[in-house]
Amino acid sequence: MAAQNNAPLPDGLEIAGYRIVKKIASGGFSIVYLATDEDGNAVAIKEYLPSSLALRQQGELVPAISNENLPIYRIGLKCFFEEGRALARISHPNVVSVINFFRANETVYMVMAYESGRSLQEHILRRRDKGEKPLVSERFVRRMFNQVMNGLREVHTNKLLHLDLKPANIYLRLDGTPILLDFGAARQTLKTDIPKLYPMYTPGFAAPELYQKNGNLGPWTDIYSIGASIFACMIGAPPQPSDQRKTQDKMEAHYRKLEGMYSPELIEVVRWCLKMDPLERPQSVFALQKALATKAQPQPEPGMLEKARIAVSSLFRRDKKKRSDGDHTTIQESTLN
Repeated sequence: MAAQNNAPLPDGLEIAGYRIVKKIASGGFSIVYLATDEDGNAVAIKEYLPSSLALRQQGELVPAISNENLPIYRIGLKCFFEEGRALARISHPNVVSVINFFRANETVYMVMAYESGRSLQEHILRRRDKGEKPLVSERFVRRMFNQVMNGLREVHTNKLLHLDLKPANIYLRLDGTPILLDFGAARQTLKTDIPKLYPMYTPGFAAPELYQKNGNLGPWTDIYSIGASIFACMIGAPPQPSDQRKTQDKMEAHYRKLEGMYSPELIEVVRWCLKMDPLERPQSVFALQKALATKAQPQPEPGMLEKARIAVSSLFRRDKKKRSDGDHTTIQESTLN
């Protein structure tokens, strides 16, 4: 089945004790709604609905799934459900809070806490449109991504991978603190099992192993995406897609553009994260956080002894130059005579 645009659930629909207010996002794998619970609190509800496997027409609630696609659809549904259950066990200020999940309309819904704010991608694009130079400060990058990695460490501790980390999936609350959204592990499971599905990674932010059917995935895979997201904050665009880098890697030229705008230490962190070989990247989020905490150190002021040594050395060089110039004059004069 070719990818289709699925009709969202209608506004005002009551489902499992929630009322749909409106659709707020959609993609090839799911639809996200703003809704309210029985107490009137705002929540976000994510509906499993891969458009390459299922089709829902306007006015319908249950999607149409062909017999051919039904086994694949159910694999994805199970993975989505398990991912929701795993996320519900995580309570961390930098990870989306899953408060409920339920089955209805022959699919699964994940209920999440709704927060006001905007995505990191929106933040970057607004600053780019204003012509900000640099787009974001180094202080912002270090502070914000340290918090992102606090959340990611908790995810990895719970034996989960994000697998779709990018600025669009990092949400900034009104106070500027980030939340990790929209995990891609269930999508990746589908892709691994079903090669005929369209790509479920985001070019530029996806590590090279995500392009392989049985790539060796691990914390290093999310770390590549962290590096790509930091790069996007600096440049305003994603890095060169990793599949293209295999044939002609142009990233060195891009790193050079960052010189002068950001410290060599920060640029080196990005370069490390974006290594093509997974073994050459940081192997844990903790290792990356440690590197990100290493800031450019200003040169210390010389002490009294060092100042005296520099002064004596300078006098010695001046005296030597004076004598050299005198010798040169004597040679010139003897030649003329």
